[in-house]
Amino acid sequence: MKKIFVFMVALLLLFSLAGCGAQPQESIPNSEEKVKISFVLDWTPNTNHTGLYVAKDQGYFAEAGLEVEIIQPPEGGALPLVAAGKAEFCVSFQEEIAAALTSNNPLNVTAVGTILQHNTSGIISLKEKGILGPKDMENKIYASWDTPIEKAILKQVITKDGGDYSKVKMVPNTVTDVISALQTDVDTVWIYYGWDGIAAEVKGLDTNFFAFKDIDPVLDFYTPVIAASPAYLEKNEETAKKFLSAVARGYEYAIENPEKAAEILVKYAPEVDLEIAIASQKYLAGQYKAEVERWGYIDPGRWDNFYAWMYENELISKKLEPGTGFTNKYLPE
Repeated sequence: MKKIFVFMVALLLLFSLAGCGAQPQESIPNSEEKVKISFVLDWTPNTNHTGLYVAKDQGYFAEAGLEVEIIQPPEGGALPLVAAGKAEFCVSFQEEIAAALTSNNPLNVTAVGTILQHNTSGIISLKEKGILGPKDMENKIYASWDTPIEKAILKQVITKDGGDYSKVKMVPNTVTDVISALQTDVDTVWIYYGWDGIAAEVKGLDTNFFAFKDIDPVLDFYTPVIAASPAYLEKNEETAKKFLSAVARGYEYAIENPEKAAEILVKYAPEVDLEIAIASQKYLAGQYKAEVERWGYIDPGRWDNFYAWMYENELISKKLEPGTGFTNKYLPE
């Protein structure tokens, strides 16, 4: 749910920086200088970001001649900063990039790799509620952020499951902590299982969960992703490749050493619950690459299918051509 909130706040200011500022120019370093890179998160540090912190902690960035600063996003979101040349890379989402590309004042951005191979989002509920699938959300209370894409996805899965979307009782979501939300009169909450679902397990809640991708494969979109500006990439191709190679090493480390990786994350973000971080890291170890050989790889068909679905459901105003909004060019082989 946090990601949805950040995404909608970002959309309010997404286009305000379009066309502002020149793209950063890479200076040629001497043998001791390092190229500085600013990387903007999408929210507070969590296990989606572990590979970045590992790359920093284990010296992978330094070995690549890079000095990487990991920073929190501003109120307007991370993507506009990258588009305006105020930062080199950021965490974004496939749906956010679609909105940026189809705006009346489009932003010059592209995904350069995915953090997770599959969409882990879905609906969680207490087991006592008996909500086993989307159609069971009928006449139940759902905590909503009242966003178009959220509603379109819910309607898609509920209808496909034989339910009536209009019978879902929508209430404003005022609780960002899913564990607290489930212990109110709310029956169902949208979560990303890799964090909130694992947190519910760690805290001993007996829950049911269904993933959107398991109801309709078109909803197996890429979230979250790493984004950059094509203008920056064209001028700094080798730096971009070095950066993503170091990041990939960080995630490979997290796959092989989930507990140690979680400890590294908490070292840099001590506010993170270590018990939840370790459990989440063990779960995500199987999600960072899943069935693919290369961390970060984006499947063109899956990417394009989701954009076609967004256009068909009037979530974006312009049809995007196949291959738009992403590249695998800068990932390590």
